Amino acid sequence: MNARRPSGLFCGLGAPVDDVRSIAVLRANAVGDFVLTLPALEALRSAYPDARITLLGRAWHAAFLAGRPSPVDEVVVVPPTAGVTVAPGAAEDLPAQSAFFAEMQARRFDIALQLHGGGRYSNPFVRRLQARVDAGFQATDATPLMRTLPYRESHPEALRLLEGVALVGAYGCDIEPRLIATPRDRAEAHAALPPTAGRPLVVLQPGASDPRRCWSPAHFAAVGDHFAQLGADVAINGTDAEGDAVQAVLQGMRQRARAHDLTGRLSLGGLMGLLARARLLVSNDTGPAHLARAVGTPTTVIYWIGNVQGYGPLSSARHATAVSWRLECPACGRNCLGVDCGHPDSFVDDVRPEAVIALAQPLFEAPPPLDAMPQETRPDPAHRRLA
Repeated sequence: MNARRPSGLFCGLGAPVDDVRSIAVLRANAVGDFVLTLPALEALRSAYPDARITLLGRAWHAAFLAGRPSPVDEVVVVPPTAGVTVAPGAAEDLPAQSAFFAEMQARRFDIALQLHGGGRYSNPFVRRLQARVDAGFQATDATPLMRTLPYRESHPEALRLLEGVALVGAYGCDIEPRLIATPRDRAEAHAALPPTAGRPLVVLQPGASDPRRCWSPAHFAAVGDHFAQLGADVAINGTDAEGDAVQAVLQGMRQRARAHDLTGRLSLGGLMGLLARARLLVSNDTGPAHLARAVGTPTTVIYWIGNVQGYGPLSSARHATAVSWRLECPACGRNCLGVDCGHPDSFVDDVRPEAVIALAQPLFEAPPPLDAMPQETRPDPAHRRLA
């Protein structure tokens, strides 16, 4: 079960590993982070088509990937571990960790990859797996692995991860993530918001985990009104915790008859089903924006300049970025490049609605790209489905 003949991005960075039957990948973080890992996971699947790929992740990974075609064979949920799945200094579950590592060591992984940051906490974690070959990133304060790359800030994350898997001879060919919206996803979206014949769908995503990355509800309302006046249905999506932001957008719109509150009504899969039929997503820099990118939905995303280089799209046919160049905190005036001053004030509200509409309008009006088609009609034969 050897690797295929090398070719692709970063070819030659690391030698392929012989006789690989099992691979562990540590990437136990949020939705957008996982989506940007998909090109790297695809590269691993292509390089080692017969190997079993185990994602060491979170419970949400297991739920989301269950029954979904992907390059991953299974998800093993990482127990509470400081610096990996909980904050440094937070309570850990040491008995669960001991049981976890005993099980992982018994599997005798051929390769263990650390794709979980600079490695201060994650490199000792990966070393403890006792794989035949371990590889990944190494910041200046991290212990080394057998094969390492320096971890440097301000790099496109998807390319960084592709370079990471190249350490073990997995040389990717695709840089944009791809996910399949399944019939189950589409059925859930249909139940939450049935399509209206003849009306295109525009989705607004006004929430984000970091309030500094949140555009104001009034700005989202202006965008919603613009596309509602063009005949679109406008779906405003958010988690239960983002319900206030969704309501503020809805109340700020004049075209409320065309607006639909989807707060807490969709799982991640259901959201993918909705995005797969949408003409456009306008969003903060947050997980749903990356999901839309992965299902091929055109997006216009509002980014802070400190984030766009790492998490912005790497292609332009379907995606536009509206960028705020604000460097100083609106509350205290401190330059926050690489620093968190602790204030929750938005760094992106300087971006005007007119600028976002100007970027989004061509995407809304454009015909679908030539490769656009329902995702379930083109599954990769190499993909697995988790039970």
